[in-house]
Order: sequence, then structure tokens, then C-alpha cells
Amino acid sequence: MALKDLIPFGMSLPHRSPDSIGMDAVRVVATQAEALGFRDLWVTENTLDHVTSFDPVVVLTYAAALTSRIGLGASVLVLPVHDPRMTAHQWATLDYVSGGRALMGVGIGRPMHFKEFQVPEEGRVARFREQIELIRALWSQEKVTHHGRFYQVDDASLGIRPVQKPLPIWMGVGHPNAIRRAAGLADGWMGAGGSSTEDFRRAVPLLREALEKAGRDPGQFPISKRIFIAVDEKPEVARAELHRWYTEVYHNPAGTDASGIHGTPEQVRERLEEMVAMGAKHLLLNPVSRHVEQLEALAEVVGLS
Repeated sequence: MALKDLIPFGMSLPHRSPDSIGMDAVRVVATQAEALGFRDLWVTENTLDHVTSFDPVVVLTYAAALTSRIGLGASVLVLPVHDPRMTAHQWATLDYVSGGRALMGVGIGRPMHFKEFQVPEEGRVARFREQIELIRALWSQEKVTHHGRFYQVDDASLGIRPVQKPLPIWMGVGHPNAIRRAAGLADGWMGAGGSSTEDFRRAVPLLREALEKAGRDPGQFPISKRIFIAVDEKPEVARAELHRWYTEVYHNPAGTDASGIHGTPEQVRERLEEMVAMGAKHLLLNPVSRHVEQLEALAEVVGLS
């Protein structure tokens, strides 16, 4: 059985790289991923970065104009550094212009994000919860009045609301307490590309248990992981490309083997099958170089071509 018959697959748009990124590559990946049958396109958010990095809403809007069916997601927005009113408007607009294809992944961020954007870390979980509450209210209600710890809103409305009701909010969090929180707050969960395969193995049963306690069906809840990936008939070439990514972008060369997947098509297929066996219901494949070539090779690996 082909992997595509077991779970849907997402594809990363070229958007973050130690090299420059040509818009031709973004265009071809967007249009070809849709034609091949990938479920969705994804980007990250890395505003202050040491490598090339696009703004997620801008590049997803560009992809939306090139396509007509494929989903458009970010995993993750560092939500506490954003004003939820602005975020609600941006993502409602993206959903509207794309005809209801947006997927907004959010995370609580790391200490560096709070320092970079001068946002107090105190109360970060409470701020995160309040932001999600306010965003969902603005998406679903004509007029919103909200008096919380961090945000005060009186009789406010967005200039546009999402096509989807509701627009899905996924979470990309890794701490056990945050995973439990996701079971109650989120519409899906995606493990980070920098997290290890073993992190994912441990997270899935924890998430399932929390979903059951929250009265939600784990079988209906999207469970995913971003996988930085490289495939080549010469396995040493695939590993070298991924090792460069984890060394130059993540400053974590050990992630090449602990978190990434690399090797021949057969080796990569076997590793992806292992992820499905661990409980993945969706996987985001994130090539780190040769984006168009890797898209076509991975489509063949999972049975989409």
C-alpha cells in the first residue's frame, strides 16, 4: 500500500534557507504540489533570522494566488509577539482570498522571542490563551467586547471574516503541559521539525490521553510532524544536505539523525512508515535544498506520482 493511502502529506514551500530563495522555486513548488495531490503547503515564522526567511502571510498569499485547492498553513506563528486583533484580520483575509484554505498553527515561543520583541514573559500562558480566545471571537462574532488581563476590546469587529467556520488553529508545542493544553484548545497538533523522532514517539500517547480526558476523539484529531528531509540515490549526499541544514540553520548538527530523515527513496519510505506507525495522521515534508527536485522525488516516495 502506498503511503498516500495511509495518511495525507503536506509539503513545505521554499521559505527559509541558508541560501537565497528564488521566487520561481516557490511558484513551481506551490503549483506542482497541488497538481501532485499534496494536502497542504506550509511555512514557518522566523522574523528576526540569520538566514533567508519570508514572512508567512505574504508568501502564503502569493501561493494562494497560484493555486486553487491546496491548503495554506503556518507552523508556527509565535503568537505572544503578535497583537491578536491584527493576527485575526490577517488570517481571516488569507482564508477569504484563498477560498477557505488557511491553517493557522500557533506556539507560545521561546525566551528569545519575548526578548527580541520586548514582550514580558510573565503570564505568557495566560496571554496565549487570551489571544486564542479573542481571535476566535473576532472570527465568529459580528461585534466583540472583551475585557481580559492583556487585551481590552469594546464593540469591535473585523473588516472581513474567514470562509471556514471555524478556521482551524493547530498548535506546535512540545512541553508535556503544552501538549495537554493543545488537547483542549487546538484543532490539530504538529510536532516541530527541530524536535526528535523520540520526542514525537513520547508526545503522541500523551496527546491522545489528554484528548480522551477532554472528551475529544483522538481518531478525529490531526496529529502531525514537520520533518526536515533529504532523499537521494546516494545516501551520503542526502545526509550531507540535511547535515548542512541542521548545522547552519538550527546550530544543532545532532538533529541530522535525531530529528531529520535522509537516505535513498527506500530508506526514506521506511522511516516515514515508522512515523505513521507511531501515530502520525499527517506529515509535513520539508526539503532543505533542491526544492523542485526534492518535491518530485518525495511525491514518488509517498506514492503521489
